[in-house]
Amino acid sequence: MVLIKGAKIVDGTGKKSPYVADVLITGDKISAIGKFPGKKADLIIDGLGLYLTPGFIDVNTDSDHHLSLFTNPQQQDFLLQGVTTIFGGMCGSSLAPLLYGSLDSIRKWTDTSQVNIGWHSMAEFLKILSQRKLGVNFGTLIGHSTIRRALVGEDSRDLTVPELNFFKKLIADSMAEGAFGLSTGLGYNHSRRVPYYEIKELVKLVSEKNGLYATHLRDEREGLLAAVNETLKITEETGTKTLISHLKPIIGFENDYKKAVELIHGAAGTVNVRYDNYPFDESVVPIYTLLPAWAQIGNLEIMLTYLDNQDMRERLLKDLAGINGNAIRISQASGREYLIGKTLHEFADNQELGVPEALLKLMKLTGLRATVFYRNINLDLLTANLERNQVLIASNGASLPAGSKSMKHERFYNTFPKFIEVVTRLKTLSLPQAIEKITSVPSGLFNLKNRGLIAENYVADLNIISIKSGVVQIEHVLVNGQPAVQNRQPLPILSGKVLKK
Repeated sequence: MVLIKGAKIVDGTGKKSPYVADVLITGDKISAIGKFPGKKADLIIDGLGLYLTPGFIDVNTDSDHHLSLFTNPQQQDFLLQGVTTIFGGMCGSSLAPLLYGSLDSIRKWTDTSQVNIGWHSMAEFLKILSQRKLGVNFGTLIGHSTIRRALVGEDSRDLTVPELNFFKKLIADSMAEGAFGLSTGLGYNHSRRVPYYEIKELVKLVSEKNGLYATHLRDEREGLLAAVNETLKITEETGTKTLISHLKPIIGFENDYKKAVELIHGAAGTVNVRYDNYPFDESVVPIYTLLPAWAQIGNLEIMLTYLDNQDMRERLLKDLAGINGNAIRISQASGREYLIGKTLHEFADNQELGVPEALLKLMKLTGLRATVFYRNINLDLLTANLERNQVLIASNGASLPAGSKSMKHERFYNTFPKFIEVVTRLKTLSLPQAIEKITSVPSGLFNLKNRGLIAENYVADLNIISIKSGVVQIEHVLVNGQPAVQNRQPLPILSGKVLKK
């Protein structure tokens, strides 16, 4: 039994002002809210001067893509920023179902040899993950590219009717086994040419099963408006709930972003579309995505051959002529860890090359398996939209193990405190409204049962936070009623649960 005394409760509804009360936790549930001056408990937490909120829900994470669900099961980077529930399987790539035991769809993020694959179906994967235990709650979507690449390999052809029917059966089975819906990564080379009718057929099935459709748009630059209109059309024609992943104002395409946002908000009365953001000005991207779209064809090995083809190389150098080497920093470089932290400009100077030539050399050195921080987001424009109803907050990050051979972007460990600080400083949202956006709203989107609010009989995923001079600090975290962070320090307790639809 845990007793939290005298905290200012921000209950997640967005409607109540903070109020002071005690909260009693029995097992994994909130058993009572009130005043309990003489109550004894196994653990008493003094909440005087602190705020008590529901645990934050991160709707778009990459711990599955980086395999750190296995290599770092505590997931302390999420816990230390108050996140108690994360969702994976985003951008078209998931860890299940696997037809042939291959994780090719996540090669762009990590070394897939880190784990031994012992599953095929969604049910088998979730069972294995449950047995290993996690520090946070985890739910997943089904990755469209994960299944499609298993069906057609590196071909960019349409699916046959039997293949599409088999795809539908896999989705139906996986959702029955606990998946929350389907994601597509239409901006990546293996899915960029997937036809509309295929997506519509699959999303229609997801909608019938009351699941969620999440999508990495087909184009975030010149074709942004067309990509958003495509997503709105699918949402309207299938009746699904849709989440657009990391919709951001790319520098140089701000006007299209403004128009896209207005399209989404203008459609809010007829379709259920939301999009997620993080309050930072850098993307974290696989290095091959810096290639022009025409060169992003086939797998990594095929794309590498373009770097040695003289005609293609000249065309690449011409297309990359305007790239800003100071805006790109190497965050992960397979087999070339000494490069981590260097900007592309610094690498170019060291190699006595121009920036475009240096980028191609870096791609070749790392076998296109590097990841970079790319400062390509108009932060002022993004920040101005954070308070809007259709926006959810997501780190789009991973909790990596200590000693990991990569740089951690701030969004991996500070997205949610930073969001609260930004919107409350600008007074675009009150504290209750900000907390609602990262608790009960995403809980409702994913149909989570008894999570996302501070109320009796709700699961005790809870944060106790301090706010001093506008700075948010996570003091204590409880996951399923068990202390996971105490006095700003993570505890070796893995009380997270695998969540199923």
